[in-house]
Amino acid sequence: MSQNLAVENDTTNNVIRVVRFVGNDNVKDNTLATLIRTQTNREFLGIPRFTPWYFIWQLTGRFGEEPSYLNRATVANDIERIKQYYKTVGFLEAEVDTNIVEFKKNRVEVSFLINEGPAFSIKTLGYTGLPAFEDSTKKETFLRNSPLTHEQINDSTFSVGQQYSENKLNTERTRLINFLKNNGYAAVQRDSVNLLVKRDTTNPHQLDALFTINSGDKYRFGDLHISLSGPGDSLRYNQADTLQGSPFTINNKSIFLRKEDAAQTKWSLLTDQILFEPGETFDNSLYIRTVNEFQNLGMLNIRQFGLSEDGSLSDYSKEEIPVMFSLQTQPKHSVNLNLFGMRRYGYGSGAGLTYTNNNLFGKAENFQIGVNGSFEYVRSETVRDIASDTDTTSQSYDGRFFRSFETRLQYSLPRLIFPFSSLDNNVFFSNGLTRYSLTFTRSNQLLFDINSDIRFNLRYEVQHSDRFSSFLDLIELDLLDTDPSPEFENALRNRFGEDSFQYQQIQEDFRPQVSSIIRYTFRSQRTDLIKRNQGYFSEYSIASGGNIPYLTDRYIVTPDTLEENLPAIFPGSQNSLAYSRFVKGTADYRRYIPLSNNAVFGYRGFMGVALPYGKSTNIPLNQRFYAGGANDIRGWDIYSLGPGGISRDDLTITGGQIKLLSQIEVRQQIIGNFLSSDWIAALFTDAGNIWYGPRTELPTSAPENNEQTISAGEREQLVELGRFRFDEFYKQIAVSSGLGLRLDWDYVVIRFDFAFRIHDLQNGWFNNNSPYFTFGIGHSF
Repeated sequence: MSQNLAVENDTTNNVIRVVRFVGNDNVKDNTLATLIRTQTNREFLGIPRFTPWYFIWQLTGRFGEEPSYLNRATVANDIERIKQYYKTVGFLEAEVDTNIVEFKKNRVEVSFLINEGPAFSIKTLGYTGLPAFEDSTKKETFLRNSPLTHEQINDSTFSVGQQYSENKLNTERTRLINFLKNNGYAAVQRDSVNLLVKRDTTNPHQLDALFTINSGDKYRFGDLHISLSGPGDSLRYNQADTLQGSPFTINNKSIFLRKEDAAQTKWSLLTDQILFEPGETFDNSLYIRTVNEFQNLGMLNIRQFGLSEDGSLSDYSKEEIPVMFSLQTQPKHSVNLNLFGMRRYGYGSGAGLTYTNNNLFGKAENFQIGVNGSFEYVRSETVRDIASDTDTTSQSYDGRFFRSFETRLQYSLPRLIFPFSSLDNNVFFSNGLTRYSLTFTRSNQLLFDINSDIRFNLRYEVQHSDRFSSFLDLIELDLLDTDPSPEFENALRNRFGEDSFQYQQIQEDFRPQVSSIIRYTFRSQRTDLIKRNQGYFSEYSIASGGNIPYLTDRYIVTPDTLEENLPAIFPGSQNSLAYSRFVKGTADYRRYIPLSNNAVFGYRGFMGVALPYGKSTNIPLNQRFYAGGANDIRGWDIYSLGPGGISRDDLTITGGQIKLLSQIEVRQQIIGNFLSSDWIAALFTDAGNIWYGPRTELPTSAPENNEQTISAGEREQLVELGRFRFDEFYKQIAVSSGLGLRLDWDYVVIRFDFAFRIHDLQNGWFNNNSPYFTFGIGHSF
C-alpha cells in the first residue's frame, strides 16, 4: 500500500477541513463516509467547511466543538475499511490510496483515491451436502425459492447472473441454516455451512460459488419440562401433572408440568402455548415461537428456557433434545387510587379507583374495572353571570352541585375467540388479542345533562410479525342520550359564534345519537416510531358505519318504515337517537430516506374518502376529515382549511368527505448532545385540502352567519365551491412551506415550526407573507 503524502511532518495540530472521495463511481459518498473514522467537524446543513460549532470553539477555547485533528493511523485503517467494503459489494480488485494536502497552515484536505476496478458477478451457485428428506419435493422447492438463483442447471446447481454481494450470500447462508434447523438438524451452526468461490475459466470476472453443507445428525424433540412459580421468590412446586399421547405428544414422549398454588393458573394455559409435539422432528421455528407465545401472555415472566432438561448446554449426543421452560407469574391483583381537585365554574374534587386482575380465570385473562366520580359547587353569582348571557328569563340563580360519574370495564384475552378462534393455530395469527371494553357515563353539568352515555367495543388485535399488524373493531357502539338546555345552546352561540367549528362540534357531540362502526386496519412498519430516521410506515383502513342502528330500525323497531332514527332507549328519556350510514377508507404511507449520518429526507402521502349512503347525505362530525394544524398542513390552524376554496368566514358545513395530503421534509442535525438532546433543523413543504363529497347537502335549517344574512342560493354555491371535482380540485390544493427546529431526546421529540402560505386559496400564490407558528410532540409524520 502506498500513500501520496503532501505533508511530510505529522504534527498533532493539523485540522481536517475537507474529506473527499475520488473515483467512487459505483458507491455514494455518503455510504463511504459512514465507513471511515477520518472526519471533519460537523458541517451545518451539509455546507462544506461551514462548521459553526468549531468556529465557536476557536473564539472561546471552551465552548463548541473541538477541532478534528489528522491521525495517520486512522487514515490507514480507513483505507482498509473502504477496500473491504468494496470487496463485499463485488469489486474484488479495488485499490485505495490517499492524498493529504495542506492548503492552509495547519489545515488539511484528505482525499481517498479509489480505483474500483471491474465488478465481479456470480455465474452459478451450487449446493453440496444438503441431506435428503422423506418428502423429495421439500429440498427442490427450497432450492428453487432462493432469491439469488434463477434457472436450474442440474439437481444442485443454478444460474445466478447477479453482481457478487457478500450480504446476499450471507443471507442465503442464514436461509440454509434456518431451513436445516427447522427440519430436524438442531446442531447446525454457522460454520456448518461454508462458501467456496472460484473464477470461471471463460471469464476471470465471473465467479462460480458453492455452498458446502455439513448438516450433522437429525434430531427429534425430547421430553418437555415446564415449571410455573408464583410471584414470590420461593420455589415450592406442590402441583404436578404428566401428559402423554395424543394430542400432546408422540412416540411415547412426555410433557412434565409442575406449578405452585400461588401461580393460580390452569394447566391448559401452559399447554395451549406449545406449538410443537414432543417426539416429532425438531423444528427450531416452532420452539422460538413457543417462547414468544409465553412472552405475549402478559401475566408471566420467562425465568429460563433452553434445549436441555435443566437449562444447561444442549447435548447433541442423543437423537432426542429435551426442552425446558421455567416461568413465573406476576402479581395477580393491583389497585390504583387517584384523588384530585378541580376548578372550572367553581371548586370541586374527585376520585378514581381502578382494580386490575391480570389472570382472572387462570388463563391470562386481564380484567380491569375503574370508577371515577367528581363534584363541583358553583355559586349562585356564577350561575347568574352565565345565565344572563343566554338571552333567557330564568328566575332561579341558586348555587348548586354538579356531578359526573363514569365506570369502565375492560376484559382482554391473549388469543382470538369466536368467530376467529380457528386462526390461533395459523402461524400468521398466533399472536392475537381479543379485547372487550364497556364504559358508562352520567353527568349533571351547568345547563346540560348527559343522561346516559354507553360505549361498547369488541376489538381483535394481531401482531402478525415484527413488521405487520392488524386491528379489527368488529363492534364499536356508542349510545348517547343528552338534555342540552336552550340556555346551553345560547351560551355556545354567544361564546363561539353560530358558524364556528366549536359550536357545531359541541352541538354534534351532545346531540342524542347512536353510532356504530365496523373497521379493519392493517399496519406495516419498519422504522423507529420516535426517531423516524429510516424505513417506512404505512396504515390502511376500511370502515362501515351505522349498520347496527339501521338493522334495528329496519327490521325491529319499525319493520315497514325506515325512520333514520331510533326511539328513546333509556328509561325516562324522550329523546330519539339519530344515526348515519357511511363507508370510509384511508391510506397513509410515509417513507424516511437517510441522506447522511445526520440527515433524513421524509415524505408522506395520505388519501381518505368517507361517503354516506342510503338516505344519509352526510356523515357524523367525528368521522369527517379536517385539514390544517401541526401534524397536517402547517400554515393553517387545525380545522381552518377547506373544504375546497371556501373561506373560513363563509363555512356552512364543517369538515370534508374527501382528503388529499402530501408532505415532504428534510431534517439535518445541527447540534449533537446539547442539553441531553440532538438539535435538528428541518425544511418542509405541505400540500393538500379536503372537499365535500357528491352527496353532501345543506342541513334543513342551515345556521346563518352572525355578521350578514346569506341566502339559500348563495349557500348552495358555497357548497358547490367545496365539492370535489376532477377538473377543479388541483386548483384548490393549499401549499405551505417553512423551517423548523426539533429537540430530539431518546424518548421524545419536541417540535417548533414556522410556516408560510405558498398557495393561499383566498389570496393566491405568494401573496401571504405572515409566518404561522406551530408546536408539536413528535415528528410531524
